[in-house]
Amino acid sequence: MPGRLAIGVDAGGTKVEGLLVDVERDDPILDRRRVDTPAMDAEAAAGTIVALARDLMAGRSDVVALGVGAAGMVSVEGVMRFAPNLAWRELPLRDRVEQGVGLPTIVDNDANVAAWGEFRFGAGRGATDMLLVTVGMGIGGGIVSGGTLYRGSHGFAAEIGHIIVEPGGPRCGCGNLGCWEQVASGRAVDRLGRRAVAEHPASPLARLVSTHPEGLVGPAVTAAARAGDPVAIDVLAEVGRRLGEGIAGLVNVLDPDAVVVGGGVVEAGDLFLEPARRAFADAVEGASHRPEVPILPATLGIDAGAVGAADLGLRQAS
Repeated sequence: MPGRLAIGVDAGGTKVEGLLVDVERDDPILDRRRVDTPAMDAEAAAGTIVALARDLMAGRSDVVALGVGAAGMVSVEGVMRFAPNLAWRELPLRDRVEQGVGLPTIVDNDANVAAWGEFRFGAGRGATDMLLVTVGMGIGGGIVSGGTLYRGSHGFAAEIGHIIVEPGGPRCGCGNLGCWEQVASGRAVDRLGRRAVAEHPASPLARLVSTHPEGLVGPAVTAAARAGDPVAIDVLAEVGRRLGEGIAGLVNVLDPDAVVVGGGVVEAGDLFLEPARRAFADAVEGASHRPEVPILPATLGIDAGAVGAADLGLRQAS
């Protein structure tokens, strides 16, 4: 839709970020806003999205659509059914936002819209079938199949972080024990990092953590690993291994052209991704008999979800 703009919103557990987007431009982001998420108040969260979108479209007549990516299980009708780490239950988010903003609106899972963003504008450009794995404090996923975003019968497809891979393992925010996101995400880096500090109190990692005792260990693990600390490198390698093994299982099921890995943990780069790639190659079925499936770092960063949501909103409005 040349010359017509959309707003894309990424509504997560800690922040709501909105972008004014022109998908016809090489650099599609024209403006942005960011506010904190009222995570424990679903109605307030919907109101926050409405206010942010109104702010971005103030004084403009060329904004024709709105797309929202939200962290949780979003039905095909745009109802937030369940968010494992937020107090959002059975919230008719699309209707609330559409009525409040007055634009045609789509609402989808945040990893789904991020997958679409990377497929259209990022690391997955040129693929036909793509899997996105987002690795932050949890794990999310998005599937593009045959050039179309796959959502499943009810809209809940690609909740890949909640596949149980370690029965009886760490308790997950969804209520189960041993979900993949508990052993292969930022939570795992944090947990294993704390264990490594206790076991290796003289390590550079332990010294680094001691200077920030109230903070998460994960960023310290990445910093220490980049500086060459073998203790921190081993932590990233272990979590990367668990990630690669899980990706292998998903590739066995989905057979994509490419796997794109995004999220905050990927800031560790090849210290994290190379162990994942090695584990993937060891675990995927018939590795020497199938075309290579590259595991690529995402390129849009934190903007992938909002850009993807804006593009999906425009497509619905066209």
